[in-house]
Amino acid sequence: MRLRSAVLALACAAGAVVAAPTAQATTTHNRADAASGWLARQFVNGDHLETDFGGTSYPDAGLTIDAVFAFASSGTANDYGAAALTWLAQPTVLSGYIGDGTEAYAGATAKTALAVQVRGGNPTSFGGVNLITRLNSLLTPSGRFSDQSIYGDYSNAFTQSLAVIALDRTAAGAPVSAVNFTAGTQCPDGGFPIVFGAPTCASDTDATAVVVQALLATGRTAAAQQGLTWLKSKQQANGGLAYGDGSGTPNTNTTGLAGQAFRAGGRLPAALKSRQYVLSLQANCTAPVPDRGAIAYDSTGLNPSTVTRATAQATLALRGAPFATLTSTGSTNGAPTLAC
Repeated sequence: MRLRSAVLALACAAGAVVAAPTAQATTTHNRADAASGWLARQFVNGDHLETDFGGTSYPDAGLTIDAVFAFASSGTANDYGAAALTWLAQPTVLSGYIGDGTEAYAGATAKTALAVQVRGGNPTSFGGVNLITRLNSLLTPSGRFSDQSIYGDYSNAFTQSLAVIALDRTAAGAPVSAVNFTAGTQCPDGGFPIVFGAPTCASDTDATAVVVQALLATGRTAAAQQGLTWLKSKQQANGGLAYGDGSGTPNTNTTGLAGQAFRAGGRLPAALKSRQYVLSLQANCTAPVPDRGAIAYDSTGLNPSTVTRATAQATLALRGAPFATLTSTGSTNGAPTLAC
């Protein structure tokens, strides 16, 4: 696969040298590498992922960044990660994702800044935007990062946590008010909610997994460990975790994030159980060749509408590097296939 000419032209104009993702057919026995290889082969034009709505496919910047995180976590598909960031840096793509003019989306800005950091880039100059300045401008007096949009404020625990982590990775660090706000959202049972300001604090497994990582990164160890204790209490016998209050059917999206959080907080037995659950739902050598390496969302099997996002997030449990230290440094190129 090769990059679109427009992407290459943009990279050349910026003085960058970007190699097109290679089609080199390497094989691997490593299951995380195989997952990333499958994910890379789903890229459209070699540089982004798309999501289907009503039979029409649309470029999905957020999902593409999830893949960038997965590539870095496994240490493979480095050329695909580079191509993805070049695609995202295009003004029309970037402004459509993080907002432009009067529109500014805190979660998308934080996620993009973190992706640039993971790739070893400069988030103060990405696609003509200073993502760090923009992110700080969305910090409210309460310490919450909020959207500025005519469509409303959709910021949540993911927004807050990714913003704190991205800013903590800068020289200035994360604002104290933002860290305090994040820690202050903790529910009485130790978990963290996905939405802020609800009448009753309802702990959420996905939210807790990412908030814990933000708190560990900023030295709020006690609150983070309380969150991990609650999260561990929701791990089911097969090692999986369900979304929401954790009482439903486990899935690999939630389990991937939880496994990453468990490893970040030193809960290694729980991290291992999460990994084993994810591996139990990965297509192996008995599956059709195009499916090998993919990770199903749940035990119902591979579903085209969920498998790409599931594979991206589940891969985080296979190696477990936290968002605070995740890096693509040392990653190899190519999209390896599972050796059978």
